[in-house]
Amino acid sequence: MLTPGIEKAWEILKSLDTVAVCKNASVRFDEKTYCYILRSFCADFSINTDERIIRSLTPSGEVLINKYGYFFIYSCLWYLINAKDISLTGRLIKPEDLKGGDLFFRGSHILPLDRMAEKFQDDKQVFLKRGREICGETLLYGDASIKLSPLPRIPVILILWVKDEEFPARADLLLDSSCEVQLPLDIIWSTAMLSVLVML
Repeated sequence: MLTPGIEKAWEILKSLDTVAVCKNASVRFDEKTYCYILRSFCADFSINTDERIIRSLTPSGEVLINKYGYFFIYSCLWYLINAKDISLTGRLIKPEDLKGGDLFFRGSHILPLDRMAEKFQDDKQVFLKRGREICGETLLYGDASIKLSPLPRIPVILILWVKDEEFPARADLLLDSSCEVQLPLDIIWSTAMLSVLVML
């Protein structure tokens, strides 16, 4: 059963000009299958607005649909609807710096960064290995950091600080400030949540 937010997204996406969507979202449109083709992490996905279904075109993508389906489908559809053809700013911000960013720190919306820190608390190499498995790019922040690409124009940076004698392990998440122009806050949150979950 489709949730109201996802059902509405399918309706809107089907009504949009495919050329504009492809340009704005940095995706392509397959005229043979009449599907958008979107890359997320290491996998390609087809988005069929007639059948209202998202399929993985690679085995590695099945886990996104089967294990994190709600976050993935919700994020993908609203990204295709809202994305804009603009460049990244290169200015990284924390979720709490977003307008309304306290959403990320309330109840069930809290990002599971503590779980990620606990999982990789004393092994940054395992953290980096997991990031590379989903096509992450190694960066130089913290003790280890990785840039993920959950959506073509929405990079997510995850930073690990390993535990030492004084402090427990900690994990942080950063976003390019352009995300505020690209997406509504709830879609940014859903994309950030997806990025943390795929690392666990």
